Amino acid sequence: MSKGTEIDAGEVDQARQLAADADRVIVKAGTNSLTDEESNLDDEKLDKLVDDLADLLERGKEVILVSSGAVGAGVGRIGYTGETVEESQALATVGQSHLMRRYTESFERYDRKVAQLLLTQHDLENPERFTNVHNTIETLLEWGVVPIINENDAVATQEIRIGDNDMLSSSVALGVDVDLLVTLTDVGGVYTGNPKEDPDAERIEAVGRNYDEVQSIIDESSSSQFGGIQTKVKGARDVSEHGIPAIIARSTEEDVLEKIAAAKPVGTLFLPINGVIDD
Repeated sequence: MSKGTEIDAGEVDQARQLAADADRVIVKAGTNSLTDEESNLDDEKLDKLVDDLADLLERGKEVILVSSGAVGAGVGRIGYTGETVEESQALATVGQSHLMRRYTESFERYDRKVAQLLLTQHDLENPERFTNVHNTIETLLEWGVVPIINENDAVATQEIRIGDNDMLSSSVALGVDVDLLVTLTDVGGVYTGNPKEDPDAERIEAVGRNYDEVQSIIDESSSSQFGGIQTKVKGARDVSEHGIPAIIARSTEEDVLEKIAAAKPVGTLFLPINGVIDD
């Protein structure tokens, strides 16, 4: 990163504290954060995620989880990789029930209850439908229940697909007035190159007025259409433009959400443009 686009340390500290003080947090966990190399749902990874979420709940924060992993968990259960849209949708239905069963069991360790919400693009774009979604989430949070959201793959045709849970999490974040978006992934944040291929890639601590330069780096170092770092960065940027801080961090980092709640440096922080900083 060039010196001209570095962000003032004071601005970063303020944004980090704003993230730590968030009362309502939405956390997005990707498929790789929940499954093993054979696409089986990984109990240790899932329990670790729930342990991290419990850290936030024990601080009195409201937590919403956007969880991927249904198709991957379905592949692990059936032992077959879907080759068609219909097969992928069927695998999602198998995996989603397994995923929720494991979330229920894991949260019970903390005497916490969970609820499932499966959404499509129609639910986000139709005001009446999204009002119902919003009201349901608000009621669940009032009851102390953790809403777990995923795309409704079984009915989502190309026309009504959200396309990626990174975008789903940012849309819900804006719709239900969260104070912080955390995207947990299998890399430690946003880097100056692809960290899986470039050993010299360095983690970018914060993104704000240097966004254009960061976006150029992302465009050069990655190529996937859905998922990947592009949609994570876009989702984080979308909420930051509405004054909400966002963080992309490694799911396997020890006490990752507790560190965020303690205002410690974690992953890559997206500064709120209409909040702490003026872009």
